[in-house]
Amino acid sequence: MTAFNVVRFKVKAGNEQKFIDVHRSIKPTFKGFLGGSLIKTGDQTFCMVGEWRSFKAIAAARPQMIGVLDSVRDLLDDVGGGLGVTDPVSGEVVVKLRAAAKPKAKAKAKAKAKAKPKAKSKAKKPAKKAAKKK
Repeated sequence: MTAFNVVRFKVKAGNEQKFIDVHRSIKPTFKGFLGGSLIKTGDQTFCMVGEWRSFKAIAAARPQMIGVLDSVRDLLDDVGGGLGVTDPVSGEVVVKLRAAAKPKAKAKAKAKAKAKPKAKSKAKKPAKKAAKKK
């Protein structure tokens, strides 16, 4: 079953771009990793969201993820609440939400399905009468 991990960070003032650049340069090779996003959530705060094939894959990749964390640890501030420099959570997907189709797209699809090809008429159209000048 698909799983996600989310890690909240607080970056030391003046280090935001360096933190972003490090994440841009990472080429994850974690087994079971489907992709992820680094999200700027406020001044000096970020979340990393990762999607995985399974929760087991997250657990197996933890040593590698800690290695990535170690590469940016000096850029981080304590997030507070006794958590240290990260606030990680992870778990399996229990509900997957999909975006609703746009109303116009639905109407267009219905219209296309109902449309019938028109037969070409061989009858000649009457010539337009010349407009009379006054």
